Amino acid sequence: MYRSKTILSSIRKAYSQISTRSYLSRTQVNFSSKSFSPLDSFAIPSRFQWKCRTFSSKPDSMLQLVLESDWSKEVEEGLRKPDMALTHETAIYVLRKLDKQPDKAYCFLDWVLKESGLSPSTPLYSTMLRILVQQRSMKRFWMTLNEMKQGGFYLDEETYKTIHGELNKEKSKADAVAVAHFYERMLKENAMSVVAGNVSASVLKVDWSYEVEKELQEMKLALSDNFVIRVLKELREHPLKALAFFHWVGGSSSGYQHSTITYNAALRVLARPNSVAEFWNVVDEMKTAGHEVDLDTYIKVSRQFQKSRMMTEAVKIYEFMMDSPFKPSIQDCSLLLRSLSAGPNPDLDLVFRVSRKYESSGNSLSKAVYDGIHRSLTSVGRFEEAEEIVKAMKNAGYEPDNITYSQLVFGLCKAKRLEEAREVVDKMEAQGCFPDIKTWTILIQGHCKNSELDKAFACFANMLEKGFDIDSDLLDVLVDGFLSQNRIEGACKFLMEMVRNANVKPWQSTYKTLIDKLLEIKKGEEALDLLQMMKKQNYPAYAEAFDGYLAKFGTLEDAKKFLDVLSSKESPSFAAYFHVIEAFYREGRLSDAQNLLFICPHHFKTHPKITELFGAA
Repeated sequence: MYRSKTILSSIRKAYSQISTRSYLSRTQVNFSSKSFSPLDSFAIPSRFQWKCRTFSSKPDSMLQLVLESDWSKEVEEGLRKPDMALTHETAIYVLRKLDKQPDKAYCFLDWVLKESGLSPSTPLYSTMLRILVQQRSMKRFWMTLNEMKQGGFYLDEETYKTIHGELNKEKSKADAVAVAHFYERMLKENAMSVVAGNVSASVLKVDWSYEVEKELQEMKLALSDNFVIRVLKELREHPLKALAFFHWVGGSSSGYQHSTITYNAALRVLARPNSVAEFWNVVDEMKTAGHEVDLDTYIKVSRQFQKSRMMTEAVKIYEFMMDSPFKPSIQDCSLLLRSLSAGPNPDLDLVFRVSRKYESSGNSLSKAVYDGIHRSLTSVGRFEEAEEIVKAMKNAGYEPDNITYSQLVFGLCKAKRLEEAREVVDKMEAQGCFPDIKTWTILIQGHCKNSELDKAFACFANMLEKGFDIDSDLLDVLVDGFLSQNRIEGACKFLMEMVRNANVKPWQSTYKTLIDKLLEIKKGEEALDLLQMMKKQNYPAYAEAFDGYLAKFGTLEDAKKFLDVLSSKESPSFAAYFHVIEAFYREGRLSDAQNLLFICPHHFKTHPKITELFGAA
């Protein structure tokens, strides 16, 4: 905690250099003129006729049985009952729903693989591995991974990257390194990978034809679900060719038939802008064949659609799954609504389709769903309808909170109604819902983006007086406000004041952006000060920005100071020395490059890269 007076003094000191007559270049916000009908009511409107298929509740019955008690013989006997017939899609569904309970998920998968008669598959193992890593159940993770390998299944690239990234994020370095070694060994040992690569190469080199089919037939492929999945993944950047292979495999004379596993794998490949029609055709094919889209595939496909901003398709697959036995969770619904509201002009028709479909499945609208609708309305400036949503939310028993008000503040700032946005903050406090740091950050950012940096800092001072601490997000917003008015030195001084007096740790990206800006205006000393501060806060030194700058504008002494900053108990690495020496050399400052080489550790001077560089001279 720091003293507000000290920080306020720092603000005035840094802010005194700002010209408030500068204008931001990023403030233009265009709103769609498309007209939407407001929601007449928040129950399902009678004019909508929903075509809902009826399904057994077996997946949920099976899930409930597993959730109700600890794993036991009685649970296993219940799972064997005739009305609990297990499918691959159901197994995936139950595992996904047990993602926060790794022990039960592990017991369930163990029963599935050893007792149920269901064939093992890469998707089942991959789902289990992700659960175990996310819940840090590492002993069982390694047991599952080894069992997977012994069964002839492989760790696919997507699952590997997810697992490795999760372990690195949580600083489980030893496990991350071990998983990397396992994956590398698996690729070398897996003969299937080589064959799949050969098939992929044959399919990619020309358009699909009789010649391609003949070449594949001559390979005498041992077709299996596992192999087909592998080839589809190899062809994932070429979805139409993947589909041609998929159809050829299903119609080959070998007697191989597609399963729910391979259909779902095909859908993951086809969920792209240039193959969306084929995606829905395969959905129809698999339904005709008696297979379902599994929950894991839905989640991946939905994310792909959302990432590509194919929001109509994301809503269609959500509606499709809500009519299936494997309904997405309320969290999936909320994430979709958040994604729909994230664009510059949210399509409110899609927002209402999602909420109505959720409600039509027998669910009452949750606070998260109300928030999703409210977020979309405020984002496009439909404030009267947003207020109606808030009233309906209250009637349903949910009181407005920081999320609700923050969304309103964001929308008002986006619409440049900043005075009203500040009034919302006052209204919150009057109603006993005190703004949190997120709300203040949204309000301050709104002022910054609308060229009102003086008012942004007035809000910041008000926030400090109420006892809040500045955090990394807000610091980044304020630094960006300085930079938007080209007050680079002011931004630097402000950041340094906040680090020293407010004990805040800026984001690494904030440091990098500011260092780049300082070097652009030839403020090397200030940039070096930030580099030193960055290093003291245990960030990797952002050295690469300095090499070219020093070679063009720096003195030999500047280069030495830079290398000193990179030093800790030991001298800078060879790479640090070499990059600076090479930059000087490329700039034609051969004498300075040689002088830097002279002061570097002796064993660096005989490095092959140094010999090659100066040998060329």
